[in-house]
Amino acid sequence: MADTILTLNAGSSSLKFALFKTGTDRFDLAVRGEIEEIAADPHFVARDANGVVLVDQRWPDAAGNFRMLFGNMIDWIDAHVGEERLIAVGHRVVHGGPNHARPERVTPELLAALDLLTPLAPLHEPQNVAPIRAIATARQKLPQVVCFDTAFHNTMPLVASRFALPREYETMGVRRYGFHGLSYEYIAGRLHEIAPKLARGRVIVAHLGNGASLCALSGGKSIDTTMAFSTLDGLMMGTRPGNLDPGVILYLLQERGMTAKQVEDLLYKHSGLLGVSGGISSDMRALLGSTDQRAAEAVELFAYRIAREAGAMASSLGGVDGIVFTAGIGEHAPQVRAAICLRLAWLGAVLDHTANERGDAVISAPESRIEIRVVATDEEKMIAQLTLAALRST
Repeated sequence: MADTILTLNAGSSSLKFALFKTGTDRFDLAVRGEIEEIAADPHFVARDANGVVLVDQRWPDAAGNFRMLFGNMIDWIDAHVGEERLIAVGHRVVHGGPNHARPERVTPELLAALDLLTPLAPLHEPQNVAPIRAIATARQKLPQVVCFDTAFHNTMPLVASRFALPREYETMGVRRYGFHGLSYEYIAGRLHEIAPKLARGRVIVAHLGNGASLCALSGGKSIDTTMAFSTLDGLMMGTRPGNLDPGVILYLLQERGMTAKQVEDLLYKHSGLLGVSGGISSDMRALLGSTDQRAAEAVELFAYRIAREAGAMASSLGGVDGIVFTAGIGEHAPQVRAAICLRLAWLGAVLDHTANERGDAVISAPESRIEIRVVATDEEKMIAQLTLAALRST
């Protein structure tokens, strides 16, 4: 009888999930799917490891009702698992704050602590916590484990995590945390398997999707990253601006009369690729396919900002042995990879353009001084691995 772990990655309007069969050091994907349009018209779809649709249905009566939605989902999972056992649920939680540096079993005390972290990630943390509570109600005896997206960056030195603010703010938790940690931890592990020499060296990993960041890995450990106190910082993203002069925010508040809520909405939902393209799209695929000059300018700024921040990561590392592209844009947009690498020629990056267009695992040219790779990330598998480890340690 195989054990099965459910992983959940909750967003503001959708819930992605996956089922993994576990064995001795094995995590085999069985099902992947999601509930879309949670608040309006919940749409539940699941596919097996080969992409075959197993279920496709809507639950309009459960719109906005997390408890009912997740109860329905787990009922379906129980029926689908059959003779196999669902032994735990692993959750991605964006922010762990200063006190949560490893996966943890869900307890009432942990849930209370997560509620207190909401001001650090106001648009993410509540969505992450809601399904935990819903499942705790629907399946009280089912173990749940929280995996924090900030935890991987706890290896950063103090000089990389500190803001130049009065020290009392640091004691309040105002510091650089970093995010996308589950993705970076997975990539660090994959590099150890497929390129052990590079894994022991100095690597810049570019997690490029609707949310985007860079991580400086030294021997597989995070020593710096572009996201900081919140998911707004660092690189330009789909709808977020990334690095921004704080004076701009003061100007919007004091001179333009915007409220804090309006500024929050601007920064999280209307900036980045969407804003610079003049509202054309936040989707890189749409921008690359557009003939509008504003779309081209948005893509150019995206690549420029990544290359600029890569220079900062190179400084933190004291040199670079390799660059790894991952996540939706990083894995599937050769034009973007090419634009970034062109700006990193000063680091010795030389692209093999044919390999890049094919999406090969290694896309650097033989004469390149640094190795350039494309590695698919799998945050859900990382969550499953961390969840099982947490179960075994308690």
